[in-house]
Amino acid sequence: MSIIVTGAAGFIGANLVKRLNERGVTDIVAVDNLTQADKFRNLADCEIADYLDKTDFIARVERRAIARPEVVFHQGACSDTMATDGRYVMDNNYRYTLALFEWCQAERVPFIYASSAATYGLASVFREERACEGPLNVYGYSKFLFDQVLRQRLAGLTAPAIGLRYFNVYGPRESHKGRMASVAFHHFHQFRSEGRVRLFEGSHGYAPGEQRRDFVHVDDAVAVNLHFWQHPVSGIYNTGSGRAQSFNEVALTVVNTLRTERGEPALTLEQAVAQGLIEYVAFPRALEGKYQAFTEADLTRLRAAGFAAPMQTVQQGTAAYMRWLMTRFPGAGVPATPARPG
Repeated sequence: MSIIVTGAAGFIGANLVKRLNERGVTDIVAVDNLTQADKFRNLADCEIADYLDKTDFIARVERRAIARPEVVFHQGACSDTMATDGRYVMDNNYRYTLALFEWCQAERVPFIYASSAATYGLASVFREERACEGPLNVYGYSKFLFDQVLRQRLAGLTAPAIGLRYFNVYGPRESHKGRMASVAFHHFHQFRSEGRVRLFEGSHGYAPGEQRRDFVHVDDAVAVNLHFWQHPVSGIYNTGSGRAQSFNEVALTVVNTLRTERGEPALTLEQAVAQGLIEYVAFPRALEGKYQAFTEADLTRLRAAGFAAPMQTVQQGTAAYMRWLMTRFPGAGVPATPARPG
């Protein structure tokens, strides 16, 4: 039987397809929206059996005109946390997911879908419980709302259904995301073009660049998907590294990895700041009241469900990602010389 991956030309979806290929799986129906045509590049080195536009696919699902697959990995969504068209976001993220879930339940097909840490909003505890949740934007709300559907239906499921609350995922195949790509991706290109990377000044009680997020490499996020395919335990699970690390740590890893490729020694944070390689800019007023200055996935439930693999640190994952990017962007290891501060 085939495997269906929605959002297959997107970030996590394309990495999932590639990993399935590495396991010898090629009977994959890739579902996506290629209005942004360059996303096809994410699948150009992958093997699939068929491609369907997301609108055509859900129409076939509603007509029951799709052969029963082995599993559905539903990675497709509008992931723009700054989106203002709530009607589109709710239709694309909530209503679409609900229709696909209902079909999987009717056909008794395991359903693994992308939720988000955006469901937690300004929480200080990131545990998969209603009391910890309070989304700050319509994207987070769209994910939160379907999570509530799953919770309500857990006792009567006819097939496994697993929601994965992704934290700050970064890694290969995200360039199409533009401003929504990871901070590591943007730092790579900033350092390449300007010889420096930029972070926010102090905010929310944190010193400059010390705001902290749970950064998780896409390979680890894919590994969680594959675990639940092989060992399904229905429920909602945080998918992060389980550790909060600072934006300074991301920036410094980017700088030092690119410097190492030039044969230059690694620097401390203080040295990088003094040399103008890391600079701090004012916190945007548009993000006031909407910014998660701290996230850290509680992995208790994930570990209890049997996922025991270690998660990469920012230093490990970002360094590997920088080396991958340098193979895709020639000359990236030769950043411009920054102007000295002052």
